[in-house]
Amino acid sequence: MTTDLITKARAGDGEAFRELTQPYRRELQVHCYRMLGSFHDAEDALQDTLLAAWQGIGRFEGRASIRTWLYRIATTRCLNALRSASRRPAKEWNMPEIEPPEPTGLGEIVWLEPYPDALLEGATDQQLNPETRYEQSEAISLAFVTALQILPARQRAVLILRDVLGYHATEVADMLDTTVESINSALKRARAGLHHRLPPAEERQPPPAPHSPAEQALTAKFVRAYQAGDIDALVALLTDDVRLSMPPIPLEYHGRDAVTRFYSSIIHQGHAYGFVPTRANGQPAFGTYLRTSADGIRHGAGLLVLTLTGDQICAITHFDTSVLPRFGLSRSLPSR
Repeated sequence: MTTDLITKARAGDGEAFRELTQPYRRELQVHCYRMLGSFHDAEDALQDTLLAAWQGIGRFEGRASIRTWLYRIATTRCLNALRSASRRPAKEWNMPEIEPPEPTGLGEIVWLEPYPDALLEGATDQQLNPETRYEQSEAISLAFVTALQILPARQRAVLILRDVLGYHATEVADMLDTTVESINSALKRARAGLHHRLPPAEERQPPPAPHSPAEQALTAKFVRAYQAGDIDALVALLTDDVRLSMPPIPLEYHGRDAVTRFYSSIIHQGHAYGFVPTRANGQPAFGTYLRTSADGIRHGAGLLVLTLTGDQICAITHFDTSVLPRFGLSRSLPSR
């Protein structure tokens, strides 16, 4: 079947090409997202990949599978994008009526974007090589994707291809037009860089299973505390080393005390907060809304993504309202 489709695609049959590449579109988009850290940029890279594949299908020699060939093209397109991209400026704090407390740090990665779980379906259930080092749920988490962005682009590509997707060193060397020795060296440096950024898994309790009663109970406590303006109840859910970030605003707050000061400055009793549940990067998330006018309409305030460990929250990431439509969320909620 595949050979027949390749023959037809080489002859210019667009439908055959779509049938040939469609099974890999979702996983290729996730690959581009891991490489670029941006949902928008990943969509662009995927389209560039498919266009390049269509233009180059006549030269496909069949030495590797269609999937591997597509990953080679996608990785090259992402590396090109990273080389040519100008650094995007951070955004400034945009709530003039509220003065945030002094941050404990500035984010290294400003333009990280969340990835909707609805688009992960069918993208992370491919048969993986035994050489993979990361569970697929871990490899899409915000912490992992953020840590990837710290790595130099080529190291990032090697680590994803080897440790996340499980390609052999010889395959990755072929994809990147280099030697096995170069791949092994880049992988060693990438693993060390990632280990420096991410705490070992054994040092933290695993999160509750997605959609489990334990996860639902913890997130429900968070929403109730937030909506009630109960800072003490909210803080009680946080780990001592909790981290709060808000890309593309670079302000970060590390530790329970710092996060307490931040939420004490922005959460006020009597405000009508609205929360609409969704999921991002395999984690519980909420579209957040706040009534700021007498008409009762609650306007979008952004997307909150929670990182859980055991029965606590170890990270809160706040994204601005521009990401809401990707999750099927409106920019405002009607009065009730």
